[in-house]
Amino acid sequence: MNQTTFPFSAIVEQTQLKTALLLCAVDPSLGGVLIRGDKGTAKSTAARALTDILPLIERVAGCAFNCAPGAPYQHCETCNTEHATAQASTVPFVTLPLGATEDRVIGTLDLEQALKGGQRVFKPGLLASAHRGILYIDEVNLLPDHLVDVLLDAAAMGVNAVQREGLSVTHPARFTLIGTMNLEEGDLRPQLLDRFGLMVEVTAPRDKVLRSEVVRRRIAFEANPTAYAAAWIQEQQALRHRLTTAQQLLPEVTLDDALLDLISHLCCEFEVASLRADIVMHKAARALAALEGRPQVTPEDVRSTAELVLPHRRRRKPFEQPGLDQEQLDELMQQALQPPDECESDDDDTEQENNLGNCSLHCSTSCIHAVEDNGDSQDQQQVFASASAGNIRKIEVDTLANRYASGKRSTAQDAPRGRVVRVVPDQNPNSLAVGATLRSAALRGSADFQVTKDDLHQQIRTGRTANLILFVVDASGSMAAQRRMEAVKGAVLSLLTDAYQQRDEVAVISFRGESAQLLLSPTRSVDLAEQNLRELPTGGRTPLPHALSAALETLEKTAMPPLLVLLSDGKANVALSDGNNPWQESLRFAGLIAERGVPALVLDSETGYLRLGRARQLAQALGAEYLTLEELSAENLALTVRGCIK
Repeated sequence: MNQTTFPFSAIVEQTQLKTALLLCAVDPSLGGVLIRGDKGTAKSTAARALTDILPLIERVAGCAFNCAPGAPYQHCETCNTEHATAQASTVPFVTLPLGATEDRVIGTLDLEQALKGGQRVFKPGLLASAHRGILYIDEVNLLPDHLVDVLLDAAAMGVNAVQREGLSVTHPARFTLIGTMNLEEGDLRPQLLDRFGLMVEVTAPRDKVLRSEVVRRRIAFEANPTAYAAAWIQEQQALRHRLTTAQQLLPEVTLDDALLDLISHLCCEFEVASLRADIVMHKAARALAALEGRPQVTPEDVRSTAELVLPHRRRRKPFEQPGLDQEQLDELMQQALQPPDECESDDDDTEQENNLGNCSLHCSTSCIHAVEDNGDSQDQQQVFASASAGNIRKIEVDTLANRYASGKRSTAQDAPRGRVVRVVPDQNPNSLAVGATLRSAALRGSADFQVTKDDLHQQIRTGRTANLILFVVDASGSMAAQRRMEAVKGAVLSLLTDAYQQRDEVAVISFRGESAQLLLSPTRSVDLAEQNLRELPTGGRTPLPHALSAALETLEKTAMPPLLVLLSDGKANVALSDGNNPWQESLRFAGLIAERGVPALVLDSETGYLRLGRARQLAQALGAEYLTLEELSAENLALTVRGCIK
């Protein structure tokens, strides 16, 4: 047992989280678990503790590919020897760091072997180490896109294919993916989200007794990890025995066709597009039955696994919160479990349609399909819709920022990660171009093959970087008219869809009354931005200088290429300093922002026949694009912002 790992059985509560992890242990083909929740909710603790209760696997000591006994990888020198003997070993638990290079993840040319004998030998990466084990990613939503692409390929094919430096290698890479994340940092790409078989939302307990017990156990563990682990040894062994029994029982567990119809029915009713949901729910229900020691799946197994399989697959658009309507799920289950005699058989089509909702689970599949076709679907209100972009250009910010933040909007030169565009000689490279370096040494034609500093080459990469989109929203009484505020909110929320897709960071500053307030610090969670904007109150005076001062302070703290979006009529009437002119203060701060070269857009909310034109003057001081309220449709706003920077 790993004595430095907190015992899995000692975790307080978090029943659903522990169940999801155990299900993946019973059937690794489920695809893994995504654990979402606030900081300090035992996400990482539970994931790391799982390996201590997993049944041992057979592997040859020193095998870098974790080959299965009797089916070694053809190029594995360790397993393809006469004296290779498999022995019981713990399940591999491999952590994928967010800053890992692509070479470290998929493997690369063994430079040491190449320099010694000129041979092209493959050096396995983390995907090879995680084969038949667990690949763990903390804060998986922050994983760079180029590594996400690698994971998607491996998860889809079950193999890792490497084509680089003259190598052509394909080796098995089947692993259970466990990821943890905090929604405050933004969400996952939909493709990777769907690859997680199960998802669990975790929260800290609200009961003071439970919270104190969590603290008590953690303090005791940190005081003496060895003694604390020993105190839980019986519970740990019982869990391991339970998992072993469940793995042996799993092939014998059956699931009736009627329950399979129910699974598909639930997926249809909850508008799940991915067929992977049906497959994973089928597997998870069987794994849950095996975990409970039963050879037959029950409807309750299906319901329990639906709560793990469906929530993260329901999300269709940004800002639609994932989750299941528990009342709807209960109604669907009750509808399916009505006694068979309540399913009336009547020749009258109208009466038959009215009785279809009471059909039992044992009714024919046609009954279920009839419910889908004839039942009244529950209206799902959409708070706002994304603007139709058509052929509209998106925001493109040219940047030479020192900090590289993974994103999709702007091109970043000399990026530490991304596509290699060329190699150049460099005696002190930070990203060695192995192939070009070896070729340079070989071309010198020396009998004694040796690499010198003159042979070293640097990889030059180009990547995509994220932007900070700072929304400064006037919520004063001059903008309090309901129609105007609704138009402003709806238009800005449409921009958040683009920010979500481009993995930008967003921040929100609101100003009303006597001051401005940073409603949302820079974050990738556009969901939080949407909530703050949707619930934004209005009324009071217009402290515009306060807002521009807060915007300047926020912009000075970011290393990302920024975009400022100001929504106001410009009628400043609250100064920062007593006795000053609020309008002149506003122009001064606008000039300071313009000096930073920050691209901006001003949305003028002033209406009526007589207009002061302050917002237009403010746009000129900012060097910003300008749009009036009459043009403030979601489509026009998207057109202006997406086209304002090339």
